[in-house]
Amino acid sequence: MRKIWIRVEPWDKEMVTTALECGAFGVMVPEGHAAEVRQLGKIVIMAPDGDLVPGTDVTEIRIESREDEEAILGAAQTGTVILDTSDWKIIPLENLIARGASVIFKVETSAEAKTAFQILEQGVDQIVFEPKTLVELKNFFSDLSLEGETTLLETAEIVSVTQAGMGDRVCIDTCTMMTPGQGILAGNSSKALFLVHSESLENPYVAARPFRVNAGPVHAYTRVPGGRTRYLSELEAGDPILITGADGRSFEAVTGRLKIEKRPLMLVKARAKEKEISLLVQNAETIRLTTPKGEALSVVDLKPGDTVLVALETNARHFGHSIEESILEQ
Repeated sequence: MRKIWIRVEPWDKEMVTTALECGAFGVMVPEGHAAEVRQLGKIVIMAPDGDLVPGTDVTEIRIESREDEEAILGAAQTGTVILDTSDWKIIPLENLIARGASVIFKVETSAEAKTAFQILEQGVDQIVFEPKTLVELKNFFSDLSLEGETTLLETAEIVSVTQAGMGDRVCIDTCTMMTPGQGILAGNSSKALFLVHSESLENPYVAARPFRVNAGPVHAYTRVPGGRTRYLSELEAGDPILITGADGRSFEAVTGRLKIEKRPLMLVKARAKEKEISLLVQNAETIRLTTPKGEALSVVDLKPGDTVLVALETNARHFGHSIEESILEQ
């Protein structure tokens, strides 16, 4: 999960309130205001009287040469480091990320924030931004919320659909209202995830639930922010989940709850790029995959020759992280 700190110096109550409303992870405020921040809402406070104390828990380091990297690596092992790179930004961040350092990177614009979150396809864990006005603060968060991940979706052709017996399936209720064409990526293998459509469509059987995806059994993988995967059964309330549209645009949402219930399952097999891939889903009319046109196709209507959207990757996974390793899944 991306963590955004907002520096509010000098003290500005309205700025802190807006940071809370925009979803900031933490605020940096002058001494004597931590109690006032706590009255406004629950947020991590960096201040002499806060949760993290500058000079004790937090060190701010300005990097000006390669030699400074060693000092940063050492400080990051024992506390939190706020990194100011002046005009020399990308290379030191790449070096530090590659060496496993976790730092708070100081940014001046939303464009710098986007770059920091994407460096080496991993990005920094945290950034800090110091807005000058409320409008600048709101625009900063607005720009970042519009910038989601892009997922390359491929077309897969259905090979077979068969009944598979009973199993524990997972409904993911998110804190976001999805629209037609959007859903969650899920599959039996992390290398092949199907775009399972949200329950955002009206139907004769149950009311539409645009916040829900009936994603698959407990063992299935799903894509989460940062290019990682998790088992559906691992998700809990508050965990980030990735919502993906038929156009490949993806964005982070929050898991509200899981509903795990025993239901009849069906095995869907498909072929994409000469490889057979599969997904287990509940055998019910309201569970749908997504066609290349972005339309929802009920799994009970699936037949050989139909085409659906999938996300493929060549690397294997180790604890959810993509790695170059040969693993056979069947």
